[in-house]
Amino acid sequence: MIDQFINFVIRPPRADYNPEQYLWEKEFTLAGRQFKRQDLELTNARGHKLRCSHYLPSPFPEETPLPCVIYCHGNSGCRADANEAAVILLPSNITVFTLDFSGSGLSDGDYVSLGWHERDDLKIVVSYLRSERQISRIGLWGRSMGAVTSLLYGAEDPSIAGMVLDSAFSNLFDLMMELVDVYKIRLPKFTVKMAVQYMRRVIQKKAKFDIMDLNCLKVAPKTFIPALFGHASEDKFIQPHHSDLIFKSYAGDKNVIKFDGDHNSSRPQFYYDSVSIFFFNVLRPPQISSACSSKLEKYYDLGDLKVGAGMDESLLYEIITGIETESTNVPSSSSAAPRVLMTKPVSELVSEVAPLARLDPMLTRNIRPDSDEQSNSQDKPNGQSDECCSYTSSNRESWGRCSSLGGSDEESSADCTAANNGNQVALRLCLL
Repeated sequence: MIDQFINFVIRPPRADYNPEQYLWEKEFTLAGRQFKRQDLELTNARGHKLRCSHYLPSPFPEETPLPCVIYCHGNSGCRADANEAAVILLPSNITVFTLDFSGSGLSDGDYVSLGWHERDDLKIVVSYLRSERQISRIGLWGRSMGAVTSLLYGAEDPSIAGMVLDSAFSNLFDLMMELVDVYKIRLPKFTVKMAVQYMRRVIQKKAKFDIMDLNCLKVAPKTFIPALFGHASEDKFIQPHHSDLIFKSYAGDKNVIKFDGDHNSSRPQFYYDSVSIFFFNVLRPPQISSACSSKLEKYYDLGDLKVGAGMDESLLYEIITGIETESTNVPSSSSAAPRVLMTKPVSELVSEVAPLARLDPMLTRNIRPDSDEQSNSQDKPNGQSDECCSYTSSNRESWGRCSSLGGSDEESSADCTAANNGNQVALRLCLL
């Protein structure tokens, strides 16, 4: 069990995917506008190649730099987790950059570090974007491990314009101790502490970081970047009090949003709206050209309103982001403009970007450990099951999940299993 716990930390199931199948296409249309996916490789300080993608308008506006949000995935995630982020932000003239962190997806590296080394990968990406004259302000959007990565990096780079931190843990040691209780591991407390110290030494040797150093509460009081925190109220893996602790000690402008669901749940529309509003306020993207105004009417109910280059920016933003109805309690900094209803939620906009015929089979697969297909999963390298190796485009109905397709913590965790000596051990810990 201790070895399984170590693998949960540094070698969770790895996303093995085909970029041409599970990322947005090289050229695609969204909200009546043309965009492209630009793939590239960057090399981190340890010599690992990082597979990256940058979603941009096509063609890119001349002499008009655009802001960029870097999406940071969780510990079993990959670039595909940023697909919905692209749908949310691209129509607002915000480009989206995403990568497979070292040890994740198709990038080099054998281990993940839950934010410690990923912070250095993020530094490489930011340096690259800073060298691109077409990019202006930079924001970070991280989920779980990606949220910790963003916070650790943000503490070192105050030039970041804003951060969205979804389900970050406060410190790794406390999280590991909590999981012992959550999963009813029947060991005396002193034995648990001895086991954690053993795991600490093994992780230091293999992955080259100390779990005791991974503490967001040490950096939060020194970080002043505007931040939006998010956490699901029924999250049993990284419990909501982790975000509460970070939020309480965070030094910068901040807001927190709690929503229904668990760690792996698809996020609600009002949360997406809040994220979109937040990034618009901190990144200040240029106004959309009037040439695209007629195309927007296909996606937004504008009523008698017409989009033009000279219209009020806050109203334009409400049109683009599609604030929900008055009956929905949505935190918003744009209260002056009249409400404009989004005619289609994010889930429907996602389905219109690329054909789903080749993705649908993945949406309907729901293999359980006790199914007839379980034996096939033992042939996967690194103890990966088919569920943990497969990716839908941003998991569609389970965006941000750690390579599982289930509908809840209980369901999805059963799919993230480790095969050792021919035995399937359901860790139920595929969470970060």
